[in-house]
Amino acid sequence: MKVRTIALTIALCFAAMTLCFASPQMGTWKLNESKSKFPAGAGKNITVVYEAAGDSVKVTVDGVDGQGKPTHNEWTGKFDGKDYPLAGDPAADTRAYKTVSANKMELTNKKDGKVTAKGTIVVSADGKSRTVTVSGTDAAGKKVSYTAVYDKQ
Repeated sequence: MKVRTIALTIALCFAAMTLCFASPQMGTWKLNESKSKFPAGAGKNITVVYEAAGDSVKVTVDGVDGQGKPTHNEWTGKFDGKDYPLAGDPAADTRAYKTVSANKMELTNKKDGKVTAKGTIVVSADGKSRTVTVSGTDAAGKKVSYTAVYDKQ
């Protein structure tokens, strides 16, 4: 009986540690357009959802393109800096996220092995907002850069 109690206590401690060290990126984020800066005619990611997918993370992005048409892309991988497939983004076929610190990540999008966008994602100290700064080229080869601010939902 004592062995079972000890094993259960240890398992609960590990579960609690996992929750404590979970990425602050996790959850649903909604674009705060009034705090964001996009060039005229640029597409926007309206909602971004980070969720666990086994031992990986699934990122689902819904937004609009420069003409206001709906967009959707999905990525599943780890925050280890390696390229993982990206579906639904005409400007990229892989994305890599790399954890820099507790609240900061770097992202790199590639199309056919060539970098199309690089950026940083910083979650505020209180965990209520995140700022995404990206520069690169769009699907038409045009240079773009923007800063998007998201609020945690």
